[in-house]
Amino acid sequence: MKIGLVLSTTPGYSETFFHSKIKGLQNNGIEVHLFCSNKKKDFTLCPVVESAKVSKNPVLMSWYLAKEYIYLLPYVSTVAHYVNLERKEGMGWVTIFKRIYLNAHLLRAKVDWLHFGFATLALGKETVAKAIGAKMAISFRGFDIGVYPVKFPNCYKLLWKYVDKVHANSNDILVLAKKYGLPENVPVQRITPAIDVERFSAALQNFSKKSITIFMTTGRLHWKKGLVQTVEALAILKNQGFDFIYKIVGEGEEYERIAFAAYQLGLKENVQFLGKLNHSEVKWELEKTDIYLQYSIQEGFCNAVLEAQAMGKLCIVSDAEGLPENVLHEHSGWVVPKHSPELLAQQIMKVISMEKQAKIKISQNAVKRVKENFNIEKQQREFLEFYG
Repeated sequence: MKIGLVLSTTPGYSETFFHSKIKGLQNNGIEVHLFCSNKKKDFTLCPVVESAKVSKNPVLMSWYLAKEYIYLLPYVSTVAHYVNLERKEGMGWVTIFKRIYLNAHLLRAKVDWLHFGFATLALGKETVAKAIGAKMAISFRGFDIGVYPVKFPNCYKLLWKYVDKVHANSNDILVLAKKYGLPENVPVQRITPAIDVERFSAALQNFSKKSITIFMTTGRLHWKKGLVQTVEALAILKNQGFDFIYKIVGEGEEYERIAFAAYQLGLKENVQFLGKLNHSEVKWELEKTDIYLQYSIQEGFCNAVLEAQAMGKLCIVSDAEGLPENVLHEHSGWVVPKHSPELLAQQIMKVISMEKQAKIKISQNAVKRVKENFNIEKQQREFLEFYG
């Protein structure tokens, strides 16, 4: 079997989900080819086919066009099939010729499955899999279904017609997909993210009393991570006399907004921006952390929360999409309704004031649950079943 995985670029160091998936398939005799727009030099896990280039230079663009159409000559029947499918869907000739060029690398593919790693990547490519005689799979993650259809209603209308199977990170994501039109007859499978549970293991937490509590959040500095609301909740704690340090790991366009919010709320000395860290550095910071916070507004599932639980950290998260499946309320952590810094502050204070043995129990539950349910081996088995 040959799987074609479609991404915008080759997976980065932090995208362990795709690395483990590819390795798992390869270890079971399945050939994986990656189709993307940009290839990073250090990516050698599987063959990569890059999409056609686009240039504002008319001479260079003419050369690119001629080259791609020449490469498609041995695939005339496939292209003809693709054109017929696009015409049946009411596409105009100009749009079709643009799509032939942009999808040329996929139209030349010889695969059994064409799997779009993010649903939005399938837009404008809905008929390609059928044209090349492959089955089409799509993965829904947080942004794909929690944000994009809100901005662009009916964006997946054509996709629902051609998709053969759907993968989602969480049950909540599947519920949203059905809300936005996913037909009941399309097979779906929930396969959660997974982590290297050996790498993120840690010694038993003792939760001894400390004068300063250390909080931590890992993630892109983006509005959907709810970092401003998290800072607002921590300001409530400071006003009540709690002393703490809040470490934020990650980079992003919202840095200034979050930093300014911390300054306005009197938390300039309490909030530390650590920037982008590698896995070893993240683990080192987690080891020093008392409570991990993930008060997201929108979240597909969140590997960072799994890593924190695997290390026995007390985790408090929001009820955004996949997080209530990631953390079981009052069993492996705590789930707080989003958009309410006051409720988050109250939950943090309750956790801080808990008896030591109660904290140890929650910590042990979290470690056990992650090891049993969110390990890479389990995820790899589930993807083998997905294509079976």
